[in-house]
Parts: sequence; C-alpha cells; structure tokens
Amino acid sequence: MAAAGVWALVFLVLLPGLILLSPGVHFGVALVVQCAVVAHAGGALTRVLTDTSVRLVALGFWLFAYVWLGLAPLAMLATDSYPLGYRTGDTTALAAVALTELGLLAHTAGAVLCARRSGGRSALVEPLLSRRLSPLPVVLLSVLVLALAVVLIPQQEGGWEAFLTSRQAVRQSGTTTDTMHVLRLWGLSVPAFWALVGLVLLARPARNDRMLRRIRWVLLPLLVGLNVLVNNPISRPRFWAGTVVLVLLFSWRRFNRPRAFRITAAVLAAALLLVFPYADYFRYDKREAVHVVSMTDQLSTNMDYDAFQQMQTGIDAVREKGYSPSSAVGAALFAVPRSLWPGKPEDTAVGLAQYAGYKFSNLSAPLWIESYLWGGAPCVAVVFCLLGAVSRRMDDIRERLRDGPVALAVPLVPALAFYQLILLRGSLMAILGPVVLLLTVPLLITVPAARSSRFPSPVQPPATAGHAPIPG
Repeated sequence: MAAAGVWALVFLVLLPGLILLSPGVHFGVALVVQCAVVAHAGGALTRVLTDTSVRLVALGFWLFAYVWLGLAPLAMLATDSYPLGYRTGDTTALAAVALTELGLLAHTAGAVLCARRSGGRSALVEPLLSRRLSPLPVVLLSVLVLALAVVLIPQQEGGWEAFLTSRQAVRQSGTTTDTMHVLRLWGLSVPAFWALVGLVLLARPARNDRMLRRIRWVLLPLLVGLNVLVNNPISRPRFWAGTVVLVLLFSWRRFNRPRAFRITAAVLAAALLLVFPYADYFRYDKREAVHVVSMTDQLSTNMDYDAFQQMQTGIDAVREKGYSPSSAVGAALFAVPRSLWPGKPEDTAVGLAQYAGYKFSNLSAPLWIESYLWGGAPCVAVVFCLLGAVSRRMDDIRERLRDGPVALAVPLVPALAFYQLILLRGSLMAILGPVVLLLTVPLLITVPAARSSRFPSPVQPPATAGHAPIPG
C-alpha cells in the first residue's frame, strides 16, 4: 500500500502537476477530459508496478498510454503547442481524447474478462509459449547468422563502420532499393538477436557433453560482438535496441521476481521520460548540440510525441473522406509488393502526412487511429478488447512457466512487451515486417513441449550418464 501510494502520487499528482502549473495554461473541456485519461493510465501503471506478479506486456502498454497518450496530450492541450504544423479545432481535440479513453477502457475490460478465466487454457497461445529451446536449432541458427554477417556486412557501403556511425549512414549504405535494404538489415539483426538469446538461455551443459560446451563458448563471444554491431542504439531504432537489452535482462531468472521487476520497471519509466527524447542523438551524421528543456516543452514540441496530433489529423480525415476498411487488408497483406497489387492501400502514416500537406512522412499512426480508420469507434473497442485479453493471457502464461524449464515464454513475452511500444505508435504496415520476424525466428529454435523428451536439452536434467543433448 505504501508503494502504491508513492507511485500514485508521482503519476497522478506530481508529473501532471508540473504540466498544469506551467505559465499560460489554456483550460478547456478537452483538457479536463484528458486529466481523466492521465488518471486512468497512471492508475493502471501504478497497479502494474505494485502487483505481486510480473506483468511485462501490461507494463509496456500502460507506459506507452501514460507517456504518449497521457502526459504528452496534456502538455499540448495545456500550452496549445504541437510538434507538427497541422492544427484542428477544440471539437476534434475532444474527439481524440475520447477515442484514447475508449481504447484504454476496452483494453482494461479485455484484461479483466481474461483474468476471470485465468484457470483456462488457450488453444493457440499456451502451446506456442510452452515450446522448449532445442540446442541443435540454436547452434545452427547461430552459425547461419554469423555466415550471413560475413557475406552481407562487407557488401554495403561503409562496411561495418557504418553501424557505429549513425542511422543515416546505415540507411544510405544500401546498394539495393530502400525496401530491400531495410529487409536485409532486419533479416540480420533479428536472427542475430534470437541466436544470442537462445545461446544465453541454454543452461550450462553437462560435463559429459563436451562438444556442446565448446561450441557454446566459441559462438557466444562472436554473437555478442555481432549484436553490439548490428543492434546498437547508434545505428538502430531506439525501441529495437531497448528491446534487445530488456529481453536479455528479463530472461535472467533474478529479474523474474516481483521486487526486481518493480525496480527495473521504475528505472525504465524514468528513462522513457528523461532519457528517451535525447537518445536520438545518433540519428543523423551531422549532430546538433543537445538542449535540455522542461518536460512540458519536450512533450509538446518534440516530434517523438506526435501520436496525439496524428490522431486529430486522422479524425479530420475520416470526417472528410469517410472510413477506409481496406487499410486493414493492406496492413494484413503488408508483404505483397505494389507491383503485384497496384491498388494496395497507402501506409496510414503516409496517408495522414499527405492529408495534412506535409513534405515528410516519417510520422506515427497510433493503433487507436489505425483501428478508427477501419470502422470507427466500435472497431477501436473490439481491437483493444482483444489486445487486452491476449496481453493478460501472455503475462499469466509466462508467470506460470517462469520457474520451470526454459520455455519460449521467457524471452518471447518480454520481446513483444517492449516492442509493442513501437507497434502501438505505428504505423502497422511499416512495422509488421519486423514483428513477423520477431515471432517466426524463435519458432525455428524451439520444439513443442510435448516433444521435448524426443529432443533432449541441457535445460533439463540428463536422463542417463551417456545422454547427448544434440541429436545425431
């Protein structure tokens, strides 16, 4: 109760108070309703941080809701200052606030409904997260990733040095089209990440398994070096680099305990508020001096927090052009090239940028406005209710499996929990490719739990003295 009181004081009083007490605050109906959104997100975040169980997916969702759609819109509405040029009226601002709260209420309802059925088993999620690591596929993936790195990295302009220069240098180092170059980057960084996680999570091999011990100690330093090169925060997006670090951290059993989780989550929340805005220092080759500004100015002028303003733009676009159900089909079939599908819907962020008259399109399109474009408020309620139910089920399954043999839930749930920040920020068509890789690669290095006895693993005690974990 004491911890809940402290967190509630910080999230519901201190941080909103710093914004509302800023000089020149513009009070209005939208600002008052936004205070309710901040209270909802802050209260839910307090509940997650003081829970007796570890709920990583809930932490990721409510961190995004509190910072990007709680404090940031509060600062924008209070100061009447926005990061982008497109401006709307008070009616649209109020509609965006109401749409945000609708999504939060639906997510909460989905999580509550799923919690009441916590004793049940999911026919899809449970078997997936219960899969066990298999040593042979992990070793094969590690060797394949290292071979790909030897082939692909020297082919790009600038070589390996580009990965330690800036995101701009890596983006401009491709010799193929932009799409192919991006696919090659993700096709190397995601498997490299999972190969390292797989090797780390394989328990210490038995003494009689000398071959696996030697292979593991040879591959581990090579994969650590490769991940430092291709998954560092200098040349890769901040959300992805943070996901890599946090998955490795929460895959350690010590951090699967509520006390360690609460401490780490508190540090993460502080980092998102204080460090994240300045962590994009390495985006471009030419870097400007870092100017530290107040939290209110940062949230209301930095383009990293454009989610709420993009929601307003989307509401105006729907009011003028109507809904676009085909956008959902375009997101689901993101991998189909436009050469085969000339009428493929535009990426939501690109479409909103064109509607607003921007000359740039590297903007966000939050899941709230994505689902709103598909079919209005009912579609938002359905999407977030399902998201809340799936999130709660994933957290419950990982909580049950955390103390047993290493299951896929141990690394996969943290990966989805923290990468969902960029998934919620959008847009879907641009981000679903890495998400599919993030889900597919670990399936290749695991086997169903029911078959784990057929593929003995060093994470389980050897059955006999002559047991060999790697099948011949």
